[in-house]
Amino acid sequence: MFRLFKYLKVKDWIFMGLVFACIFGQVWLELKMPDYMAKITTLVQSQDSSMEEIWHNGLLMCLCAIGSLISAIAVCFLISTIAADYSKNTRKKLFDKVEELDYHQAKEFSTSSLITRTTNDITQTQMVLAMGMQMIIRAPMTVIVAISKIMHKNWQWSSTTAIGVVILLATIVSLMAIVLPKFKKLQKLTDKLNGVTRENVTGIRVVHAFNAEKYQENKFDSANTELSNTHLFTQRTMAILAPMMYLVMEGVSLAIYYIGAVLINDAGGAPERIALFGDMITFSSYAMQIIISFLVLAGIFIIVPRAQVSAKRINEVLKTKPTIKNGSIKGDDLSEKGTVEFKNVSFKYPGAQDYMLKDISFKANKGDTVAIIGSTGSGKSTLVNLIPRLYDSSEGVIYVDGIDVKDYKQSSLRNKIGYVPQKAIMFDGTVLANVAYGDNGQGKVDEDYLKKALEIAQAKDFVEKMPKGYKSHVAQGGTNISGGQKQRLAIARAIARKPEIFIFDDSFSALDFKTDAKLRKALKENVKQATSIIVAQRIGTIMHADQIIVLDDGECVGKGTHQELLKNCEVYKQIALSQLTKEELNV
Repeated sequence: MFRLFKYLKVKDWIFMGLVFACIFGQVWLELKMPDYMAKITTLVQSQDSSMEEIWHNGLLMCLCAIGSLISAIAVCFLISTIAADYSKNTRKKLFDKVEELDYHQAKEFSTSSLITRTTNDITQTQMVLAMGMQMIIRAPMTVIVAISKIMHKNWQWSSTTAIGVVILLATIVSLMAIVLPKFKKLQKLTDKLNGVTRENVTGIRVVHAFNAEKYQENKFDSANTELSNTHLFTQRTMAILAPMMYLVMEGVSLAIYYIGAVLINDAGGAPERIALFGDMITFSSYAMQIIISFLVLAGIFIIVPRAQVSAKRINEVLKTKPTIKNGSIKGDDLSEKGTVEFKNVSFKYPGAQDYMLKDISFKANKGDTVAIIGSTGSGKSTLVNLIPRLYDSSEGVIYVDGIDVKDYKQSSLRNKIGYVPQKAIMFDGTVLANVAYGDNGQGKVDEDYLKKALEIAQAKDFVEKMPKGYKSHVAQGGTNISGGQKQRLAIARAIARKPEIFIFDDSFSALDFKTDAKLRKALKENVKQATSIIVAQRIGTIMHADQIIVLDDGECVGKGTHQELLKNCEVYKQIALSQLTKEELNV
């Protein structure tokens, strides 16, 4: 928990010092008021007292109350500022760390868990700062000062107060032993609920198509009920504390007054009785302050355990070291441009025993079109994901423009690449905002070129037919456009970067044959200087490539042109014949 406080700035620590001073002033002023109350009580019952003395003590008591109020307002303002700064800084650190993680590391935490950690978990730790810090400083300070004031008053009253405190502490410890395991469980159940909700929303089309609404409702209800029942259990258990608190407070107060009545009755003269009565009023006030302080500490024990669980989950992400380390080379002034070379590259996923790719070697020269084909699960997407370092190779070296990709600054390497993933991702915003997405290292992209990119990607016609044309809104995830339209916008986004190297990871699968052919022709005419690496399932998409790499079970089983592979590679020939006739293949 305290590790997270290092994200507080110098200003926040200065404010923390002021909070401590203000709380000390507030406690001192509040505990000074019973002294004035006791004096007023004594003066009222004394025949020798004057109204001037009563008014004087009453005015001092009012000033203490006003001073305490001002201190309380200052504490609330300062603590709120500290908590807000902490929340902002920690969320930024957490978000930045998530962006540094590679795809595999992010999957280990799960999307729903990362969302919970960035929102709910930080809120839990923020509550400890916003509320807990006041309690942690104020309660012990109040107890210490109050005990010092009543220590030598009367042993009977002190014993009564001590018994009340022991009963209250025993209750708190017993309740915490029961609910603490449940507090640890709550955050995981929140993760689970977020996961089910996200799954339902992202898969809504499949849910409707399979009439699975009732199934999803039951699934959500199960997760929601488990979370609700756990919350109810903790809240109902802790609810016992309130009546116990009032029982102890009223019991201690009653016992103090009963003992006081006996002592006053046994006292000698009137002056002694008046003094005892004043002491009883003072002691009763201090005793209540002590009991309330212990109850406040109980409140800390309620929020801190849950916050500790949240802090541990936040630190798990913050302490994770990215497996992909940044290089130092920018590579802006290299003589070699647009080349990609694999030298004996092998790759296996972290924790896996078997290699996904084994000893892959090939070279793509500037302006070449290199196609990668193979059966499902042969490692095609994994291979192209190694180029922009979405993963790092386990063995071997990958060169871009003659430089090992691990030596590049990640931003510089990725500015050389126009990447179109297997699943086209759209962001909430306009068509042009989606096409101009990201930092391509060239400053602001010209709007005319964005429209040109849409034209090359065969997206111009459908975009211009949208309600607001290029300024039309695209929903998050592209839910208001078709799969083929998303793919074309994703291709236009890659073209707009003016990259040296294009990576198309099965990016033409949602396009019809006519649009596919027109798009590839437009690419060849308009970005012919760029190198293209294409992952595809269709033979028609790749048969004109300068070089085709055939993968089978992670191994390169064929390399060459379409005609060469038809003669020399049985795996490629089988794939080709499964899609086209011998006449179409000219075999």
